[in-house]
Parts: sequence; C-alpha cells; structure tokens
Amino acid sequence: MELSSKSRQELRKQAHALKPVILIGSKGLTPAVHSEIEQALETHELIKIKVNDHDRDAIKVMVPEICGAHLAELIQKIGHVITIWRKKKKS
Repeated sequence: MELSSKSRQELRKQAHALKPVILIGSKGLTPAVHSEIEQALETHELIKIKVNDHDRDAIKVMVPEICGAHLAELIQKIGHVITIWRKKKKS
C-alpha cells in the first residue's frame, strides 16, 4: 500500500510530537526487537524507532528490513530516528 504525499505529510505532522517507543541497541534487529515493533504497530499504528548505531550504512540497511518484515510504510528518517506507519488490522 503506497501512501500519497498528502497522507505522508499528515503522518509526519502527527509524528512530530511522538517520542521513540522502540530502541534498537548494539545487538541490532533481534527477534525480540521485531516482536516489540509488531506490538507497537498494532497498538499505535504510527511509531518512532531510535537506532543507537553510529554507522549510517547499517541504518540504511535496517529501514527496508524493518518495513518489509512488518509491512509498514516509512514516513521519515531523520538521523537515528525512523518513523513508520502501518494501518491496524481489523479485529
């Protein structure tokens, strides 16, 4: 599902006030981190993830991996903070 630029802009506005709910440490994308991301997306739809890795290339590799694994859309990436969105599944 591809978001329109207007939708992406609106989500960026909403994300501005959010704090990162997921912190990816030195061990990278572990199964526990993936589980937390999945749970956060189900609860909030729009989340920020902070990556504590100073290697920009490693972060560039993580972004598509996270979005692909969780069927989420990248809203924006600023420095070490990634904002992603996924529509909640209907219960």
